[in-house]
Amino acid sequence: MNFNANGLIWELKEPIVMGILNVTPDSFYENSRCTDNKSILKRAEEIVLQGGKIIDIGGYSSRPGCDEVSEEEELNRVSKAANIIRTAFPEVPISIDTFRANVAEKCVTECGASIINDISGGEIDNKMFETVAKLGVPYILMHMKGNPQNMSTNTHYSNFMKEIFTYFAEKTEKLRLLGVKDIILDPGFGFPKTIDQNYELLDNLEAFSIFKMPILVGFSRKTMIWQLLESSPTESLNGTSVLNSVALMKGANIIRVHDVKEAVEVVKIHNQMNKCSTKN
Repeated sequence: MNFNANGLIWELKEPIVMGILNVTPDSFYENSRCTDNKSILKRAEEIVLQGGKIIDIGGYSSRPGCDEVSEEEELNRVSKAANIIRTAFPEVPISIDTFRANVAEKCVTECGASIINDISGGEIDNKMFETVAKLGVPYILMHMKGNPQNMSTNTHYSNFMKEIFTYFAEKTEKLRLLGVKDIILDPGFGFPKTIDQNYELLDNLEAFSIFKMPILVGFSRKTMIWQLLESSPTESLNGTSVLNSVALMKGANIIRVHDVKEAVEVVKIHNQMNKCSTKN
């Protein structure tokens, strides 16, 4: 359970928090949007000071039915943010949330990014796997069907859990054959899954340990919380903390969040409980 980022080995003996930094004007959670240099730096400082270990930069909103963003625009957004963060916090690993191989390559080779977070699992850009292999950086492999524009209509599965496990088995094999050493699995909560499917996935999260790879989860303020609770993304912090707690108990290694301080507190409590369990 480790990965190499920025030349450092992250052993993941304890879970870590990844902070979200969106350089998009249309992300589903309005308070996460950073569109100018000042707000980007402020958000990065907040993530680091609150205990986030990785900063995940997104330049293309993946909310259902989102608008298309050109590759040039996405690259402009994320490269600007990556350069600002690399200058201010050179030791903090930067993850690029993109499904485009060219964006991934330029951010790693020119802007100091050290992790690629691909929501499509290489499905949208067939050059992504070979690009990640060439770059030699950790790759976050997420489960998704379709693309952000049509994924809400792709929630039919013949055998829900079996299809997800088969998806990861086939894709991790391809990545290994290409020489990708560091693979992090993201079950893809909300991409595209019904509320019931999301909670079934969470209930079975510990089964992903069979892959012997780090597990990343991202529930932060998502539909699976606020629709169930009949609230809104802005009212979903408590629900997010609850799901993060459950995921950690079921073996998650990385939690990706908007609210870093609260997630770090969840991790601290989880770690303390683990210490008590070990003593007993």
